[in-house]
Amino acid sequence: MASYKHQHYVALSNSDEFDKDHQPGATAPYSGIYLCTVCGREYATNHGETLPSQSHHEHAPSQGPIRWRLIVYASHQPD
Repeated sequence: MASYKHQHYVALSNSDEFDKDHQPGATAPYSGIYLCTVCGREYATNHGETLPSQSHHEHAPSQGPIRWRLIVYASHQPD
């Protein structure tokens, strides 16, 4: 689970972008931390880079395929 120490460095967002699942090997629409919604593994990446492929880590057959979801957005613009 992603964690932080200083609350003033993060902001709550209700954006629908945090509700979308992304396929393994898809282009990351945003820089940030992505979570495999199946097993909870996290992965940090930059906008435009490829999310890890299906072979990135193993799931039990009963779990199904990897699905990545943005959980922390990393802005490149200062407030």
